Amino acid sequence: MRYPIAALLPLALLLGACAGPEHLERRDGYVVDHFHVSHSHNSRVRHLVVHYTDVDEAESLATLTGPHVSAHYVLPLPAHQRAGEPLVYQLVDESRRAWHAGASAWKNRTNINDTSIGIEIVNTGPDRPYAEVKQALESDSENVSGIHWAPYPDAQIEALIALSRDIIERHAIHPTDVVAHSDIAPTRKIDPGPAFPWYALYEAGIGVWPEDETTARYRDRFDHAPPGLATLQQALQAWGYPLAASGELDTQTRAVLRAFQMRFRPDDYRGQADAETAAILWALLERYQPEALRRLSDRKAYRG
Repeated sequence: MRYPIAALLPLALLLGACAGPEHLERRDGYVVDHFHVSHSHNSRVRHLVVHYTDVDEAESLATLTGPHVSAHYVLPLPAHQRAGEPLVYQLVDESRRAWHAGASAWKNRTNINDTSIGIEIVNTGPDRPYAEVKQALESDSENVSGIHWAPYPDAQIEALIALSRDIIERHAIHPTDVVAHSDIAPTRKIDPGPAFPWYALYEAGIGVWPEDETTARYRDRFDHAPPGLATLQQALQAWGYPLAASGELDTQTRAVLRAFQMRFRPDDYRGQADAETAAILWALLERYQPEALRRLSDRKAYRG
C-alpha cells in the first residue's frame, strides 16, 4: 500500500529524533544537530614552531599565561614527572590560535600564528643579554664564537620528541614545516638557537636533514664554482625563508643565513654566504623539494 509523502513526514521526523540527544547541542536561541558529519575537511594546522623561553620556568609560565603572548605547550626542565612520564604544560587548546610567532612567514604563508602549534622549551638561551647577542650576530665580529648557549637536557628532548610526534601525526604536518622561531622571523628571533639538537629530532623522525653524500657532492661543486648571491637568495626563498633576491648581502639575507646555519651548521652561524652553506641548502632542496631545485636549474642557477 502506498502512502502520500505528507503522511510519511511525521515518521521521518520521528526516526530523525531517534538519532539521540547526544547529537543535539542547545545554544543560546537555537539547537545544533551534529548527526550529519562531513568528511570533507582537514586540520588548519600546517606548522610546528619550536621556541626557547629565554627565562626560567616560573617566569616562562607567568609570561605565557599573561595578556600579550602565549604558546600551546611549554616543556619544563625534566625535573617534573607524573606517573613516571615527563610533564608537559598545555596552555592553549590546539584548536585555538596562540600568540607565539608574531610577524612571521614561511613558504607562501604569513602570520604563522594562524596555521601553527607553538612549543616553548624552558631554556635560558645565550649567556648574554639579547641585545648584546643580536649586535654580535649582526656584526662581522668573531665574538659570536664566545657566546655560550644553555644546553637542552636529553630527557627534555625526549619529551619534545614524544609531543612533536603526536602533534605531527594528528595534523599531518610536512617535515619541511617543522621550523624554528628563527626560521619564520629571522630578523627578530634567534631561538631555539644553535645548541638545539635538530639532528636528534630528525633521527627520531621529526623534521628534515640533508644527506651527507649529497652535501659532499654539492660542496665539491661549489668549492670550484659557487652559486652567485642572487641565486643563493632564490634557493633560500625556495626553501621557505622570507627573502628577496636582491643580489646584496643585506640585513635580511644575513639574518636568514644565520637562521639556516644555526639549524644545519651550528658550528659557524655568522651569516656569511659560503660553499658549505650552499651545499647543505642544495642537498635539502634535492631531497625534499626537487621541483624547486629544478626551477633554479631552469634559471641557469649555477652560473650565479
